[in-house]
Amino acid sequence: MRYLSIVLLLLWGMSCAPANREELVNGVLKVDPEFSSVLDKYKELKSRIDTYERELALKRSTTERTIAQMRKDLVAAVTNVRAKTAEVKRKMEPDRQRLELALSMAGGELHTKRLQRSSLGRSIATLRKALASKEAVWTAQERAKQQAQLDEMLRDAARLDQEMVALKAHVRLLKIKLLLIKL
Repeated sequence: MRYLSIVLLLLWGMSCAPANREELVNGVLKVDPEFSSVLDKYKELKSRIDTYERELALKRSTTERTIAQMRKDLVAAVTNVRAKTAEVKRKMEPDRQRLELALSMAGGELHTKRLQRSSLGRSIATLRKALASKEAVWTAQERAKQQAQLDEMLRDAARLDQEMVALKAHVRLLKIKLLLIKL
C-alpha cells in the first residue's frame, strides 16, 4: 500500500507538468521494481493492439480499393450490356417494322371493309323497305329485278362479313407476333 501511495504521489506531482514517459517509468520502478513485469505485459499487449490496428487499416484500404475497382467494373459492364442490348434490338428492328407495316395495312383494310359493309347494310335496309312498301307500284319484272339486286347485295354483305372475320383474325395474329418479338 505504501508503494502505491508513493507511485500515486509521484504521478500526481508530475501531472502538473508535461510528463516524459521514461521518467515516469523510472520513477515507478525505483519505488516498485516488480512493476516491470506489468509494464512488460503492457508493452506486449500494446504491440499486439498496434499490429491488429495496422492489419485492420491494411484490410480497410485493400477492401476500399477493391470496392472502387468493382464499381468501375460494374459501370463498364452496364455500358457493355446496354451496347449489346441495343445491337440485338437493332437486329430485330426490320422484322418489327415489317410487322407494324402489315398491321397498319391490315387495320386500314379492315376499316375500309367495315365502311363498305356499313354502306351496303344501309342500302340493303333501304331496298328491303322499298320492296316491303305497299305504296310502291312496281311491275313483277321491276320487283324481280329489285329482288335480284337485293340478293346480290346480301351475297356481297356475306362476302364482306367473311373477309372482315379473316382480317380480324389476321390483325390479331399480327398483334400477337409483335408482342412476341417485343424486347
